[in-house]
Amino acid sequence: MPERPDAVINDTVTHATEDAAMNQPIPQSTDASPDLPAAGAGIAVSARSSKAVAEDGPLQAIARGETPASAIHDSVGEHEAVLEIDHFDFWYNQTAQALYDISMNVPYGKVTSLIGPSGCGKSTLLRSVNRLNDLIDGVRIEGDMRLKNESIYGQGVDVIELRKRMGMVFQKSNPFPMSIYENVVYALRIDGERRKSVLDEVCERSLRGAALWDEVKDRLHDLALGLSGVQQQRLCIARAIAAEPEVLLMDEPCSALDPIATGKIEDLIDELRGTYTILIVTHNMQQASRTSDFTAFMYLGRLIEYGATQDLFTKPQLRATEHYITGRFG
Repeated sequence: MPERPDAVINDTVTHATEDAAMNQPIPQSTDASPDLPAAGAGIAVSARSSKAVAEDGPLQAIARGETPASAIHDSVGEHEAVLEIDHFDFWYNQTAQALYDISMNVPYGKVTSLIGPSGCGKSTLLRSVNRLNDLIDGVRIEGDMRLKNESIYGQGVDVIELRKRMGMVFQKSNPFPMSIYENVVYALRIDGERRKSVLDEVCERSLRGAALWDEVKDRLHDLALGLSGVQQQRLCIARAIAAEPEVLLMDEPCSALDPIATGKIEDLIDELRGTYTILIVTHNMQQASRTSDFTAFMYLGRLIEYGATQDLFTKPQLRATEHYITGRFG
């Protein structure tokens, strides 16, 4: 039976109204409670186009091909930044743009999550921090990133030395086909360290830091590939922190793990907080809310909103952020 014209019109109007609402800033609250600031306060404009947020929201601006202003919460600026991303653009194959005018500071000693739908540029941004994308032919960048005020993309930067300052943990655990011990001390080996006392100390310290020492201390010379999935991922974290990096990068480290194993990795992240600055990509909203101090919401290569995790999840400044977090889209 064909659908009635008035039903089609009503359905179209309903969806149009919902889409328009999603693109609006959240109205300012009239609640005078001192411990619940009004949503919408403290927005800092940090991109080329600022009219999109004020008039019809970031998603409609992106649909027009524009880059809307990012909503950066005041809380971000209250902390010392170890990593500064400054108007960063990224292209694959010279023409396919993946990141648009990203500007954000990553606070020292905190856990910062990057969230957003698949394909929004989270992993591209993460891999740009330690220049892993340099290994791909045809990439192009504009803007800059700075690690402790030193340019990451400046002329003369030694990429190998840069990567020694950053640990990387990937989606799937990737232990080397060697012993547990040699996996952990690998970075020191290739840096020329041969003193057994130093290697032993670093191995134990790193495995303790990754909450793995008690499980493997009696079989350090066994093949690492014999460990369970969660043990392999913790071993990769131990290997990443062995060189005492300034920033620890994690690209969906729990995506291949079951809930119990995920809980162990999240507990480990909590233990590493403060000792290391952690930047983590995750699709899991609950994980972001549990583990991170700050959260950045990205959409189609743009930074939409960035602030303290508790604020972003309970009183976001933009309706689009609220709708993504609550599962309305993405």
